[in-house]
Amino acid sequence: MTPLLLWPLFQFLAALNQSPNPQCSLKGNFRPGFLANGDFIIGGLFPLHYNMEMPDLNCTYKPGPVRCNGFDPRAFRWALTLRLAVDQINQREDLLPNHTLGYKIFDSCAYPLTGQRAALAVLNGPAEVNSPMCSGSSPLLAIVGESGSAQSIVVSRILRPFRIPMISYFSSCSCLSNRREFPTFFRVIPSDDYQVKAIAQLLLRLNWTWVGVVRGDHEYGRFALQGLLRELEGTGICVAYQEMIPLLYNRQKALEIIHVMNSSSARVVVVFSAEGELTPFLRDYMEQNVTGIQWIASEAWVTASVFTGSEYYPFLGGTIGFGIRQGQIPGLRDYLMTVNPVTYPSNPLVKKLWETLYDCSPSSSSSRNSILPPCTGQETLNKQHSAYINTSSPRISYNVYKGVYAIAHSLHNLISCRPGRGPFSNFSCADVRNIYPWQLQHYLQEVSFTISGEMMEFDMNGDSIPSYDLINWQRGSAGNVEFVNVGLFDGAQDPGKELVIQEKGIVWAGHQGEVLVSVCSESCVPGFRRAVRRGQPLCCFDCVPCDSGKISNRTDSVDCMPCPEDYWSNAAGTRCIPKAVDFLTHDAMGIALTVIAVVGACLTVAVLVVFLYHRNTPVVRINNSELSFFILFALALCFLCALVFIGEPTSWSCMLRHTAFSITFSLCISCILGKTLVVLAAFTATQPGNNVMKWLGPKQQRVIIFSCTMVQVMICAAWLITSPPFPSRNTQYQRSKIILECTVGSDVAFWCVLGYIGLLAGVCFILAFQARNLPGNFNEAKYITFSMLIFCAVWLAFVPAYVSSPGKFTTAVEIFAILASSFGLLLCLFAPKCYIILLKPEKNTRQHLMGKEK
Repeated sequence: MTPLLLWPLFQFLAALNQSPNPQCSLKGNFRPGFLANGDFIIGGLFPLHYNMEMPDLNCTYKPGPVRCNGFDPRAFRWALTLRLAVDQINQREDLLPNHTLGYKIFDSCAYPLTGQRAALAVLNGPAEVNSPMCSGSSPLLAIVGESGSAQSIVVSRILRPFRIPMISYFSSCSCLSNRREFPTFFRVIPSDDYQVKAIAQLLLRLNWTWVGVVRGDHEYGRFALQGLLRELEGTGICVAYQEMIPLLYNRQKALEIIHVMNSSSARVVVVFSAEGELTPFLRDYMEQNVTGIQWIASEAWVTASVFTGSEYYPFLGGTIGFGIRQGQIPGLRDYLMTVNPVTYPSNPLVKKLWETLYDCSPSSSSSRNSILPPCTGQETLNKQHSAYINTSSPRISYNVYKGVYAIAHSLHNLISCRPGRGPFSNFSCADVRNIYPWQLQHYLQEVSFTISGEMMEFDMNGDSIPSYDLINWQRGSAGNVEFVNVGLFDGAQDPGKELVIQEKGIVWAGHQGEVLVSVCSESCVPGFRRAVRRGQPLCCFDCVPCDSGKISNRTDSVDCMPCPEDYWSNAAGTRCIPKAVDFLTHDAMGIALTVIAVVGACLTVAVLVVFLYHRNTPVVRINNSELSFFILFALALCFLCALVFIGEPTSWSCMLRHTAFSITFSLCISCILGKTLVVLAAFTATQPGNNVMKWLGPKQQRVIIFSCTMVQVMICAAWLITSPPFPSRNTQYQRSKIILECTVGSDVAFWCVLGYIGLLAGVCFILAFQARNLPGNFNEAKYITFSMLIFCAVWLAFVPAYVSSPGKFTTAVEIFAILASSFGLLLCLFAPKCYIILLKPEKNTRQHLMGKEK
């Protein structure tokens, strides 16, 4: 057990040892601050002091009384509000007619231990000193209190066995909504479940994703933190640190917390604390000269008048938080002005009020030991005493006011009960002369009335309708702190519409007009995704650009979305655009190939014209002019078929380009094969008895050319019938583009076509190679050999290049092979002849060609 818990036990044992007899009697005196008799007595517990000093606990003598320090004029105003409300009710004829309310007001000293002591004292009746403590029953029916949640938990547990209802005006811990644990607890302040929801929405609205949390060492702070963490789940907001101010203030611990706050990159801090424990903490905070932090205050201290001094503004100016909704209390200011030491000469609380407000000791109660200068006790209250007399926007005082009226209306309903229509057993009513507290609680649970235009009622958990004002700390005319309403939170509204903020009217930390930024990592713009840093919260991340083919079209995307198959990401990675369609078009490369093909066809036609013009010359006639014309015609078609490969592939162009290419080249090679056979036969026919030439006449040559070409035609026909080439959209090879290409349909047919052309070229090469050394000035077999060698080399190189070339380059490789092999045939077969015909006409004679020229 801690010394704090042992202290009441020590007091009890000491008193027991000193008692002359075992009779139960009062062993101490804990006088109420204010006392008034009435038909119905209610209690009031207020933190008239905001900290306490523990007595010496050496166990050798009776401990002294607890000393309460730091008189709070604001809490004193709350207590006087209870007195005012009771006086107003007692003067009304429509509420509790012929009955009066009385009260006992005690100081809880803002601490659970002294709150417990005050609760026990308030239970003992109005005159404990003059009557035994344990005899009779207490006339107490209800209590208005407590301020802090920790004190309310203690007091509520004490009251539970007696079933005495308690209405709190300032305890917001969500834990107190547990009806099983706190069955007699009511409150006129919203539960922290709504406050943390409001704070979470505020953080989201202002894009504060990296915040710190400081809380007090009590149930209020613990449950508020748990509720806030629960509300922040899945919102993208992270808590950078969680610090706790000790219940018994420790300066070293406070400096450690301040260091964490100052060194953290989180520039927004949410504080769940009471003003009593926060006051010394803020003094140390200001001593360390820490600035640039945006404070978010809980309702427990956001409107605390103790922080309105001008010394607080440079450090706490711009603080924002949710405060209790304000209301109107008629006559409160005038009532407060009547309280002074002259009117209450024997009341020590009024004396402390004057000492706190004026730093003087009233003459009516001054003593020689007072260290303060004397004063009359009739000094005039003014603006500098706003902690006490500021009634322009009462909040906590208004809650006290509502709590008293809730009890009064409940009592009124109780005494208005008609026999036989009551809510208790056998429809009975309560005995007005002997009311039990649990009977009053029944009516409290169902009470409903209007006060200052506001509907007042409790739900099944004893909670009232949740609503808050959004408060901003701004500089007043005297440099002090003023609480300015800049919005509201109404929990009765639809989800998402509860929070209303007037951002233009807010002054932010450091007296700035713009919202302070508090993020662990800057937002990722569209086109990037968030990559969480290892070992750090989700709010700390790196921005990684989306991979090609993926996009993110919103800020802070967790992942990038893949584009549909026919779409690709733009350069910024923010949207999907249709993929570029890629095929060999009339661009630079397409135009170059077209020009080369046309030039090749024109050269072939030019050679044909030359041969036609000189068809009767020996060079033309000796090389079989008919076959030469056929070869030139076929070569012209070979050059021109390359043009079919350029342009967007269609069903017809795909079938045409492969069949045209294969048939024209088969025709060309067949003609060359026929010429090779003729050359070989012509030189072997000179041998005696050889009659080969009769089998290679013009007609037979045509049959050979036609037969060899028809074989290719039949292969192509079978290809087109069974599985013809067709256009396809290739999205796999280059994912950023759609490659329009002609798929061959049947790979077997495609390679059969090429194989057949290769077979013809191979046979032609072998035959020409055998005739290369035959005598003659112009042995055409040599040129056929060279042409076939070039042709075969081009197409052998074509195969790996065709297989490995991407996209439109596959088509370009095929066109290049067609043009290269065509030029090879044209140059090797006809360039030497054109050279003789055009440049060396003297060699274009029969004698020269036969080698008989002298």
